[in-house]
Amino acid sequence: MAVLPIRITGDPVLHERAQEVEEIDEGLSALVHDMEDTMSAAPGVGLAAPQVGIPLRLFVYNWRDEDGVLHAGTAINPQLLISPPPVGIADPDEDSEGCLSIPGERFPLLRSHTALLRAVDLDGKPYEILATGWLARIFQHEFDHLDGVLYADRLADAHGRAAARAVRRNKWGVPGKSWLPGRDHLED
Repeated sequence: MAVLPIRITGDPVLHERAQEVEEIDEGLSALVHDMEDTMSAAPGVGLAAPQVGIPLRLFVYNWRDEDGVLHAGTAINPQLLISPPPVGIADPDEDSEGCLSIPGERFPLLRSHTALLRAVDLDGKPYEILATGWLARIFQHEFDHLDGVLYADRLADAHGRAAARAVRRNKWGVPGKSWLPGRDHLED
């Protein structure tokens, strides 16, 4: 398997709705395994196909909760139902979120506490996961990527401006920027 370059905000594939996966075949299986390797090398807890330049409705996730339970899988052509988002101000300690396509930056963002993920796995089997807390956040974050939305697009005023400054400071926000986990250390 291979570690793939991760696209940085500004690349058009990150800002457009991804296409449905038409067929689960060896090529898709290879892509999923490469995405898992890339996510692990980054390191991250989720990675959507558009982040590696592939405009498909597909993401992988791998996160161990505070009880040591591993939540890992592949979501092909997912649907996501979420509870109403909370009202208030995001807590910088509890609600801080980052993105491999905006490496090294973290900002607080309120997300819905509960999410129901419906998807197909790599074997073509439909499944459903009711997630809460951080896992629900991961699902919402990755699902957003499939619709061309980055978490920075959802940030409240002050944090949104800070994210925009970080993009300008790093000379991102234009097509063709990427980084390679294991070689580049932009996530530090």
